[in-house]
Amino acid sequence: MIGIELLGWAGFGILVAAWIPQTWETIKEGSTSMNIAFIIMYFSSSLMLTVYSVLIDDTVFTALNALLTIGSGINLYFKLFPRKKG
Repeated sequence: MIGIELLGWAGFGILVAAWIPQTWETIKEGSTSMNIAFIIMYFSSSLMLTVYSVLIDDTVFTALNALLTIGSGINLYFKLFPRKKG
């Protein structure tokens, strides 16, 4: 059982690490060129999966989806409200 959970946490780390550069760039730039439909679908699905993971008491997927919801939420915010330059 421990090995399976470690596999889940390893996948968690890789997936979250993949989002860090995009989210960091969005924060620095104050905007994103990501497709709005993608951001909305990703945010919505991550939020629903977070709720689902809480309800089934799955720690790995609760943590993963919560962080992905936050990351995609940041991208969504800056897509809808880009920081004005200058």
